[in-house]
Amino acid sequence: MYLRKNQQQDLCKTAQWYQFDRNLNPENRWVRLAEIIPWDSFEKEYAKQFSEKSRHTAHPVRMGLGTLIIQRMMDLSDRKTIEAIVESPYLQYFIGLERFEFELPFSYSMLSKWRDRIDLGMIMGLIEEIGRPGENSNTAGKKSDDERKGDNKGELIIDATCVPSDIRYPKDTDLLNEGREKQEKIIDIMYAGSSERKKKPRTYRKTARKKYLMFAKNRNPSQRAIRNAIKAQIGYVRRNFKTIDQMLEKEPGLIELLSEKQKRELETTRLVYQQQEEMYRAKKHNVENRIVSISQPYIRPIVRGKAKNKTEFGAKISISVIDGYSYLDRVQFDSYNESEDLWSQIEAYKLRTGHYPEAVLADQIYRTKENRRKCAELGIRLSGPKLGRKQVNQEKAERKIAQMDSRKRNAVEGKFGEGKRFYGMDCIKGKTEHTCKVMIALYFVVLNLAKRLRDFLSQFLDWILILCKFNIFINFVKKAAIPQLA
Repeated sequence: MYLRKNQQQDLCKTAQWYQFDRNLNPENRWVRLAEIIPWDSFEKEYAKQFSEKSRHTAHPVRMGLGTLIIQRMMDLSDRKTIEAIVESPYLQYFIGLERFEFELPFSYSMLSKWRDRIDLGMIMGLIEEIGRPGENSNTAGKKSDDERKGDNKGELIIDATCVPSDIRYPKDTDLLNEGREKQEKIIDIMYAGSSERKKKPRTYRKTARKKYLMFAKNRNPSQRAIRNAIKAQIGYVRRNFKTIDQMLEKEPGLIELLSEKQKRELETTRLVYQQQEEMYRAKKHNVENRIVSISQPYIRPIVRGKAKNKTEFGAKISISVIDGYSYLDRVQFDSYNESEDLWSQIEAYKLRTGHYPEAVLADQIYRTKENRRKCAELGIRLSGPKLGRKQVNQEKAERKIAQMDSRKRNAVEGKFGEGKRFYGMDCIKGKTEHTCKVMIALYFVVLNLAKRLRDFLSQFLDWILILCKFNIFINFVKKAAIPQLA
């Protein structure tokens, strides 16, 4: 039998499901996360940015930070994040609303303002508080070096990776063509605002566009064709710069007609032109501080040597993993050698735990002679085979230790995979350097929050298992005592 119901009835008018004051499940993950995050300590730093004399009241920090955490954890765009919060009472509780609202007190444009306002140091402090691996001890720093060697505890896992930004693959001809088009718009604006409108400067934009399209349509161009296309675009860009400089020399006030964004793009295009001309004349393919995006000039190529992408374009980060919790130690867009961070990461481990690690599990690039020497002085075992001639008796034992270290070091690779596969760390969509760094730091906040949730679930399951074992023991005692009483 099937009971038919009117499926078109308006439940919003008949049901009271939207009042969640006492109807939330306390075991829901968003309710648990709201209890884990130290909102008050974060609010003290955030409130320092605002003046008490201002007429406007800023949104609470829980609303702003909670919305950004939801966006990173669910890997959504700004608009989709607002839609998800409107549809879920648990998400609204997480950002601090007292009851379910059909309209939020902010729009999606506030997310970009929150990312600008939040300082990177605040997020780094939040990462430390969420993923703190136990109580810190201040006594370790007062001991001598000889006493510290015996107090080493735990394992430190470190590694580095690149967090790619959302830019198209940079090609020399594409960069020059983009810069040329921006130059042409600037020339049009300056000519329209000029007092001397005798004759508009020639830019040959149609001819330059035609040559670029003919080259872009060629799927497999030869080296000669590439050099000819670069040479042609360099010539057009050089001519446009000459025109712009002449117009500014006659009327310096024309520069004020441009927006701040156009001024930055003009300077970036000039740097791109200088780099491309240098590489063309020297017949080379690399240059110091090479610009790969005009809109985001801070992005640099990071050579990783991976099979899929040998070169990635984005920020390079160094992280530490302690007891399953991740810490962002360094984020930088300029390429660097991650072996330089080993000592600072060991000192950071000491500040977090109160003692030096017993072992550091790192990749081969970290095993320099200087790093080995420093670790040996502090009694820290650096993973990997030792230098020098190997003895037959020690070779088997060392191979077993190296295998165990390699297995444990997979934890840091798993953190990279978790962030890039589930939380969108494989493509940063920020448009400014500060925004990109804040978004990267928020990924590690989310990783540590997910770890805290898993730890809570495992502790809950352990408690249930202990309770079941205790009940089984009580039942066994009762069954054994009943025959004796009889």
